[in-house]
Amino acid sequence: MLSQTLLRRRPWRSVKQRKTNRPLRCAFVITSMPVGGAETLLVNMMRRMDSKVVEPEVVCLKEPGPLGEAISGEFPLHSHLIGGKYDVLVVWKLARLFHQRRIDAVITVGAGDKMFWGRLAAAVAGVPVIASALHSTGWPDGVGRLNRTLTCVTDAFIGVADSHGEFLRDFEKFPAGKVNVIRNGVDCDRFHPDPDARASLRRELGLSEATPVVGIVAALRHEKNHTMLVRAAKLIAEKETHKPTSEQTHWVIVGDGPERETIESLATELDIANRIHLLGTRHDTDKIVAGLDVFTLCSLNEASPVSILEALASEVPVVATDVGSVKESVIADQTGTLIPSEDVNAMAMSIERMLANPASRQAMGKRGRQLVLETGSLESMVAGYQQLITTQYDRQLSASSAATITVPRVRTQATLRSD
Repeated sequence: MLSQTLLRRRPWRSVKQRKTNRPLRCAFVITSMPVGGAETLLVNMMRRMDSKVVEPEVVCLKEPGPLGEAISGEFPLHSHLIGGKYDVLVVWKLARLFHQRRIDAVITVGAGDKMFWGRLAAAVAGVPVIASALHSTGWPDGVGRLNRTLTCVTDAFIGVADSHGEFLRDFEKFPAGKVNVIRNGVDCDRFHPDPDARASLRRELGLSEATPVVGIVAALRHEKNHTMLVRAAKLIAEKETHKPTSEQTHWVIVGDGPERETIESLATELDIANRIHLLGTRHDTDKIVAGLDVFTLCSLNEASPVSILEALASEVPVVATDVGSVKESVIADQTGTLIPSEDVNAMAMSIERMLANPASRQAMGKRGRQLVLETGSLESMVAGYQQLITTQYDRQLSASSAATITVPRVRTQATLRSD
């Protein structure tokens, strides 16, 4: 068992000082910052936080990554703190950093090593608030046994959708009182319908304006299952041989990662590489997504993927695997189509039906944007995080103040003699 001393975390200042002095400093601990859903979500949220309430910082255990480098001029960013998976010195490095930066709250982003080392170091450093934001329901973000040993020093576990919160309580068995649901949110001012985006995207790809384009925005990792998309593209291409070249479907893949070579090899093997465009890391995903006819996601596991919310906010309907909390945003025949995990035929048929019915696509897109405006705005997510941080901080301060109240000892003649 962990030492009980980890539970005695002393905040840097009193409640009165917090309210009248400076905002709370919050360090978000993450492995790296590639262009992915959770990472993009984090950047968007930090940019909208009220600097009078919370001052965010980013701690990357490994390299900053493209997004980390992009925001290094906006926020304090610390990186290259861990030498390997079992580098125990990272605890000392992180604890020293938290102490030097006078961090008031640590929130780990995702499971795995950052969740363990980040929380352990925060407890050692006496950080008042320790929380974990989890973005997936299952591998690779399943919470392992070692991470569970730190439940006692964790003030809050953050789920990103209602069903995700239920999963954390019922399956992961986290204490119900520590589970908080803060729904993912997107910037609906940035992601919106754009009549010019369709033509712009097709010009970039060298395509006719009549060419259907289907896309995905996701880090090229195994669990995102891009190979399913490539196989679905092949099935559709086989049925389009009778169509003019300008009307044959093309596919856009935005993102980068370790699966890039696998995706490219499969596209070549299936003789469809000329129809699949891997655009790599992009910072104009709002323009790309708004130019699509259909957005797809074929992940093996998800919680509440940000990319789907961005597509719906852009009035682009979605075809996605029915995993995690996806069904809370992709509502069958309302905002898109849900398909069984790894069912390539179902994906191909769903995309074909959507492409064949522009009026239905348009109606789904409009309903999708309305849904995001009502339940998935960036403003509501930012407010949720700020409230969680400040509420937990004040709670820790109250507990700390109560623990330090003592009854003064009356020094009588008897006690003087006994001394």
